[in-house]
Amino acid sequence: MPITPFHFGPGALVTMVSRGFVSFLAFCASNVLIDVESLYHMLTRAPRIHTFLHTYVGATLAAALVVAAFYLVRWLTRNLQPSPGTSWRQLSVGALIAGALLGAWSHVLLDSIMHADMTPLAPFSDENALHGAISLRALHLSCVIAGAIGLAWWSMQRELDN
Repeated sequence: MPITPFHFGPGALVTMVSRGFVSFLAFCASNVLIDVESLYHMLTRAPRIHTFLHTYVGATLAAALVVAAFYLVRWLTRNLQPSPGTSWRQLSVGALIAGALLGAWSHVLLDSIMHADMTPLAPFSDENALHGAISLRALHLSCVIAGAIGLAWWSMQRELDN
C-alpha cells in the first residue's frame, strides 16, 4: 500500500532517540514522496510498482528534493508571523537532512524486506537479498512497536516540558 503509516513508526522512535537531531517531518515527507512513485505505478497498472525511487540512489535524490522543498517553502513563508503551525521553519539544516535521508533509506530497507519487485541497489545490482528476511507480521509488528515507543516517549517528554 503506498504511503503506508508503518514507515512512520521507526521514524517516531529515531526522532525521539536523536533528541531533535532528526526531523520527523522530513522523515515522513521522504517516505510519502517515495510512495508517490508506487501510487503512480498502481494507477497506471505498470508491471512493476517499486522502481527508481525505491532504490538507494533514487531515495537519496528524493531526500535531496525534500530538503530543497523545505528551503523553498521556508523562503516563500519568510514574512509570515511565527505561530505554532510554522515551528517547522526553525528546523536545523542537520535535522532536515538527517530526517530526509533516514526516512528515504529506511523506506528502501523496509520495502526491500516486503516487496519482491524491489531492486534496492540498482543500477549496480538487480538483486534483493533482503526480500523475505523476516516475516511480514514481524516487520509490521516491529514498525508498530517502534511507533508506540516513540509516541509514548514523545508524550512523556511533552508532559515533562509543561
